This record gives sequence, structure tokens and C-alpha cells, in this order.
Amino acid sequence: MTVIVLTTCPAGLRGFLTRWLMEISAGVFIGNPSARVREVLWDEVRAYAEAGRALLAYSTDNEQGFTFETFDHKWRPVDHEGLTLLMRPHKQDRNEGEGQPQPRSKGWSKASKRRRFGGR
Repeated sequence: MTVIVLTTCPAGLRGFLTRWLMEISAGVFIGNPSARVREVLWDEVRAYAEAGRALLAYSTDNEQGFTFETFDHKWRPVDHEGLTLLMRPHKQDRNEGEGQPQPRSKGWSKASKRRRFGGR
């Protein structure tokens, strides 16, 4: 069993994957291709994902019964005593750049001033 999850990827890539996998939800593809086809699909996903993110999970003969690979995810797979786990980035890494809270402006908002003073 193979599952590919795409986030903010081009529509053409989604159409490409529907040749071999079934799209059961927006950006979630599932199927049972051979290992060779799965590798080719994953290479294409990595080549055409652009600014998007992708996750590949497939069944294997290991302790967990599956393995996974990620592309452009902040969480990364790490081997821990034979188990593959996802490691979250440190808090300071997550706050750098995007997602930082903006400083609040002091005073009244423009909408509040209009309501308060009767202007439109």
C-alpha cells in the first residue's frame, strides 16, 4: 500500500499521480503500485512539487510495517532504535521568519474611530 499526501502543489502534479493512484481526498493519493513505479512517482513529486510539501508512506517488512519519506517538511524522519519517528523542529526554529506575532499598535482601530465619532 502506498500513500502520497501533497500540500500546496501544482494541479498538474495531482493529475499526474491519478494515473497510478486514486485521489481519495484533496491531495491524498492511495494505491498499490510496484516499488519501481513508486520510486518513479516519488522522483516526479520531488521534481515538480515547487513550493509545496509532500509525504510518501508505504508498507514494508520492518517493525512498524511501513516507512515514509518527506519532501520540504519542517518535521523530518529520524531513526530511533529501529523505529522511524518524526522529529519536530525546535521552538526557536519554528518562530523564525513566518508566523511571528506582529507587535500590537497602540490606540484605537480605524473602524472603532469611525463608529465612535460617527464617520463612515
